[in-house]
Amino acid sequence: MSNHDSSYLTDIHDFFKLETAGGILLIICAVLAIICANTPLKSYYDLLLSVPMGFKVGNLEVIKPMLLWINDGLMAVFFFLVGLELKRELVEGELADRRNIVLPGVGALGGMLIPAMIYLYFNYDDPVAVNGWAIPAATDIAFALGVLMLLGKSVPVSIKIFLTSLAIFDDIGAILIIAFFYTAKISLLSLIVVGCCIPVLAFMNKRNVCSRSLYILVGIIMWVATLKSGVHATLAGVVLAMFIPMRSKENPDYSPLKDMEHDLHSVVAFFILPVFAFANAGISFEGVGMEQLMHNVPIGIALGLFFGKITGVFGFCWLAIKLNLSKLPSGVNWMGLLGTSALCGIGFTMSLFIGSLAFEETGVNLLFDERLGIIIGSVVSGVVGFLILKVSLKNAPTEQPEQSA
Repeated sequence: MSNHDSSYLTDIHDFFKLETAGGILLIICAVLAIICANTPLKSYYDLLLSVPMGFKVGNLEVIKPMLLWINDGLMAVFFFLVGLELKRELVEGELADRRNIVLPGVGALGGMLIPAMIYLYFNYDDPVAVNGWAIPAATDIAFALGVLMLLGKSVPVSIKIFLTSLAIFDDIGAILIIAFFYTAKISLLSLIVVGCCIPVLAFMNKRNVCSRSLYILVGIIMWVATLKSGVHATLAGVVLAMFIPMRSKENPDYSPLKDMEHDLHSVVAFFILPVFAFANAGISFEGVGMEQLMHNVPIGIALGLFFGKITGVFGFCWLAIKLNLSKLPSGVNWMGLLGTSALCGIGFTMSLFIGSLAFEETGVNLLFDERLGIIIGSVVSGVVGFLILKVSLKNAPTEQPEQSA
């Protein structure tokens, strides 16, 4: 194995360790949020999330409760990291080879369409609830990799690469959904400011400007303008990431994009996503009865995440393989693919985020229903996926690290 290949595999293994550890921390923060919401700590929990914060410069004023700063501000950094990962994968990663794109791409498509259809089947006649159609279409890669970690070294690297690649396409779908379906009233002036920032970033990229501070400065201006425009502010993070140079012309061995990605991984995995989970997973079970449990919103989400993901991902992948458009990842059998498809039903972080966009401005409190369905669907998907993979890997030969998906 060459030094380059060895370095690449080391990066992959470090990435998996980081993501799985972050997934464990996410679980801890989610449990803490539920404890706070169901004990005398609830009043302090609600007060903390409603504390107004912001700034005012001349006529420009941005004042929001802490919950929205987390969902609009910190999550913009998360989406910036997603954008960096996406660009790296498309330029020189797994997705740079078209042969590695077909199966996870097709699986992600099925994993978004079928869950959305299941949700709409239960909620098509409710004009408010129908806004949550995209909630079960998301996959939480941190949690999914955390479940894979529990299976130990018997999990082929190809399964991890397939799941990670599918999650990248899933993130692309989520970005497009947020951009086109979850926007408020559009402010033309703010959009013009955003439009002016983009050519500035393009010029900086073309001139191979590698200064972080300049990109961050333009990025902050674009984020504020996006926030005021009515388009969700997290999209500014994705746009900014697309203009970060992959390589420095003065020093070809230095990658500004990879350097920023490396520095942000720990911040996102161990701070931003746990804080998001703590702020959004606080479900109060006070007064909960069968009426709440059997509401069409949680039923649609839970069934969409479990049955929708496993049917959509596995079904579309099976069809692609049977049509000779792709083939099974090396070292993976059909049952292994089925178990991996089930893990895609763990939607936690992105599902919570899309749920907040779908219902936070409707004037109708469906947030409890949304979070209940997400937790049930994600837990069932994780348990079933773990059990299926454990059976499929029991007597399967261990894949060699050099092989790819």
